[in-house]
Amino acid sequence: MNRNWVDEKLSNLINITHGYAFKSKDFAVSSNSDKPIVLTPGNYTEKGELCFSEKNTKRLSGDVPKEYLFDIGDLTVVMTDLSSKMKILGKPAFIRQSNILHNQRIGRVIFKDKNIYPQFLYYYLFSPKVFEKIKETSTGTMVRHTAPKRILALTISLPPIKEQKRIVAILDEAFAGIDTTIANTEKNLASARELFLSKKSHLFQMIEKTAQLKPLPIVCEEIFAGGDAPKDNYSKIETDKFKIPIFANAVKDAGLYGYTDFARALKPSITVAARGSGTGHIELRRDPFLPIVRLIVLTPNEEKLTLEYLMHTIQNLDILRSGSAIPQLTVPMIKEYSIPVPAIIEQNQIVEKLEELSGKIVNLESIYRQKLISLSELKQSLLQKAFAGELTAEDNKLMNKAVA
Repeated sequence: MNRNWVDEKLSNLINITHGYAFKSKDFAVSSNSDKPIVLTPGNYTEKGELCFSEKNTKRLSGDVPKEYLFDIGDLTVVMTDLSSKMKILGKPAFIRQSNILHNQRIGRVIFKDKNIYPQFLYYYLFSPKVFEKIKETSTGTMVRHTAPKRILALTISLPPIKEQKRIVAILDEAFAGIDTTIANTEKNLASARELFLSKKSHLFQMIEKTAQLKPLPIVCEEIFAGGDAPKDNYSKIETDKFKIPIFANAVKDAGLYGYTDFARALKPSITVAARGSGTGHIELRRDPFLPIVRLIVLTPNEEKLTLEYLMHTIQNLDILRSGSAIPQLTVPMIKEYSIPVPAIIEQNQIVEKLEELSGKIVNLESIYRQKLISLSELKQSLLQKAFAGELTAEDNKLMNKAVA
């Protein structure tokens, strides 16, 4: 680090204030667009920006002292993270619009010293090492908190103001380029998945023109929903006694809930999550298992349907591919549907085509996801160099080549 950089405690440079202590009645959502927006942790993104969507925007119905309104350009910091994963605790963001209210879960940065450039402090708070330090200061269990005094106790290495502005200019340009590339990559990732779904939908449209439509209850041996979880004959881990997996309505770990000593689904089957955030999620199960919590099970008649073909047809049902939010699925809802049922040999050919296409899409998605990881790491690398006094214009040139 250059000799003209000095270490300063943040408390010597800034202050951080809490906002208005809102009561539940104050949080009443108002449809009046003239009412101020209450800034909450839910408005912060991991990218260090503020998002005011229809779902996460709250406007006060009552009156609040005007001194709690932010000024455009104010720097803020998240003091409370409602998620146990702590992805936004300590995240900074600038206020870019008027009529935003300051509440107690957000810190407002007050600059006491002109020798620190606001954007330089923003990048400092956004840097991975500082983010981790702030997380270490947090308290609480499910909801994590930090306090102004804990952030103010941090030490920042501060170059002269001219150097701060030079570093900020490089980071601004670099991050703008990276963010543009990230946005384009995310679009390509979404397009890859849409391409697969489109080709799959088109294939089934062609199949429906030649194959006979048959109701699911006719081509399935069983369609039923799981019941309550066992209370006694059950283990969280597999043991010599409890070897039969229990599956519930969940996406994580394919819905694995635990193990028991009896099965309800004895043959290879398809399961559909029928309630909760994973509603509509489909899994292919080859071994005996116990479904619980209304997990819907479809067991194909092997003389009429292959397991893999059933999975693809279920995924293609309007109720699952519409993209609309479904609060829950029921067995009667599933039983109302019919699917095209060609000969078994044709079913195998269709599945082979779909698996080949899916494999290509998966490989493409893997490339895009790896690129997103690399871009995120590039940001962290630039921030690390910036606060080690090693960031040069040459780094920006190299970055531009990397994201081109």
